[in-house]
Amino acid sequence: MKQRIRVVGIVKDSNGAVLLLKRNRGRLDEPVLWELPTGKIRFGEQPEEAMSRSMSEYLGIGVSSIRLKDTITFLALVGASQLSNLYIVYEIGITDDVKITPTDRYTAFKYIKIGDTNGLKLDDASLSVLEIEEGKGRGGEKSLYRGVANGATVYVDGGSRGNPGPSGIGYYIVGEDGRELKRGGEFIGFATSRVAEYYALKEGCEQAIELGLKSVKFVSDNLMMVNQMNGIYKVKNNDLLPMYKDIQKLLENFEACAFVHVNREFNSEADKEANLAIDRHFT
Repeated sequence: MKQRIRVVGIVKDSNGAVLLLKRNRGRLDEPVLWELPTGKIRFGEQPEEAMSRSMSEYLGIGVSSIRLKDTITFLALVGASQLSNLYIVYEIGITDDVKITPTDRYTAFKYIKIGDTNGLKLDDASLSVLEIEEGKGRGGEKSLYRGVANGATVYVDGGSRGNPGPSGIGYYIVGEDGRELKRGGEFIGFATSRVAEYYALKEGCEQAIELGLKSVKFVSDNLMMVNQMNGIYKVKNNDLLPMYKDIQKLLENFEACAFVHVNREFNSEADKEANLAIDRHFT
């Protein structure tokens, strides 16, 4: 399966509006599209380097700060085959007095409020990222990510007391409407925290399949695992590879899936189930 990888920047002004750029049309019959600052990763570049370079090449500006915000992966149909899309999203800081100077790639720019595109036609990638930033899909427009954004969410967490030590996993599944579908946890014995995280993701996949879910967003507070599932880092640990391969096989049961990292406080329900599973084992 082919994979398309892009870096995407979210630049906000002092009022929280997001920077959009107007693409230079290659042909007169092409539609006028607006997009977030987007770039490709060149051979040997780190994603942050690619993002900074793209800002300089396309807008003529440097960045004052850059922070990884999210990594998003999803499948989309292109013709008769599937294309795996990976977007590495950064929050970009620029100084207020910097003058944006679009180059040949872009002809204009403007700041808009999230959720209010004022009739602008966005490219699919930017629309997808902004929908996630907004926290919901918007009806009536095509989005590659919408099937996942409007699908179920599976929160997973694994914990080890001692690392390695007694370990447990937890999952918490909610539907499109936010209603709880299922939750649970399991004691997995003596393991490291990274093994527990992968056990939790595998269990989350199996529970989603059992519920008959087809479009799923998997959420974890373990950034390394999310980056590995998104293909940013390779899994080289022998203790993780078998589970990683099992998970890849399970993912074939879904029509669309995504892996998203959140801070620990936003994964509290799955964490609670993992700790309860350990506690139950010793009571």
